[in-house]
Amino acid sequence: MLIKLTTEKTVTELATALQAAVAANHFGVMQVHDLKETMAKKGIAFAHECLIFEVCQPQQAKAVLDQDMSVSTALPCRISLYEEGGQTFLATLKPTTLLGLFNIPRLAGIAEEVERTIIKIMNEAASG
Repeated sequence: MLIKLTTEKTVTELATALQAAVAANHFGVMQVHDLKETMAKKGIAFAHECLIFEVCQPQQAKAVLDQDMSVSTALPCRISLYEEGGQTFLATLKPTTLLGLFNIPRLAGIAEEVERTIIKIMNEAASG
């Protein structure tokens, strides 16, 4: 259900690389959530660096939503970048698993294609 990679990059370096990999693979970054910053604004001390990127490929999203609007509850795809135990990680939930929860077999091909691209993006960001 979870795709998780490690990298030697810092969260900041990884964020820059992820932005480039997302664009190079014809996805877009819709939003970036900085959990440490958000919690600090709420008066909560949070020691971990964690950025959550919301990414989307508009044509794929439209194709899925044209089939069933309730799938919007699982969109956009999220890729988390975080530090834990002295290591930097990228993680995401598998699109095939998420869309599989809706039990709409005709969406399997789109989910597989999106998942392959998300894995490619993550590998490019981690290594490139």
